[in-house]
Parts: sequence; structure tokens; C-alpha cells
Amino acid sequence: MINNEDKKSDCMPVNAELINKIKPNMPDMSLLYELSDFFKVMGDGTRIQLLWALEQSEMCVGDLAVLLNMTKSAVSHQLKVLRTAKLVKAHKKGKNVYYALNDSHVKDIFERALEHICE
Repeated sequence: MINNEDKKSDCMPVNAELINKIKPNMPDMSLLYELSDFFKVMGDGTRIQLLWALEQSEMCVGDLAVLLNMTKSAVSHQLKVLRTAKLVKAHKKGKNVYYALNDSHVKDIFERALEHICE
């Protein structure tokens, strides 16, 4: 299965059987790039603070701005990034837009990551 024509590595396999076992299960590169982009979004301290707050409760932009000592504009910008990444969702109540985590997957990812660093 290891094809020398496609070979870009400058290494010879130590365990070709293992490589041949794993290679067919490797995700498509486009999917891995999407995963990388996901972690880039999660890799910002301000966005992590927003996610942590939204894990606690649905909140409007103004309350998030006060909680994080930021401007509404800065909070709105970061929430747009989180919405684009499908990490948060929004709905309007009267004059305010309220944000919440998009689904339980986001909460699970956030909690697992926090658990990991607290080990």
C-alpha cells in the first residue's frame, strides 16, 4: 500500500504494516483543515471567556460586555466569529440579541478541554 510514486517523505518506514493499517482510515485533508480552523477559533482567550460565560447561561451582548469588561463592539465581533464557526447561536428577545452555546457538543468539547488542562 505504501506507494513510492506518492512518496514525499525522506524516511523509510520502520513499520510498514502499521502504516498500511492506519493510512486508509486517515480523514480527508479538507476535513483536517476544517478541524484545524475550529481549533484556531477556540484558541483565542477572549472567545474562550465568551464560551465559558455562555456555558453558564444564555446572555445578551451588553451583559457579556459588562462581565468581560469589554466594549459591545468587541464582544459582537468575537460572537460573529463564534457564530461563523457554529459554536454559538443567537435569537432576538425584544431589542436584545441573546447568545447561547450552539449545542451540547460545544459544551462537551469545552468541558473536556478544561478537564484535560486541570489534570
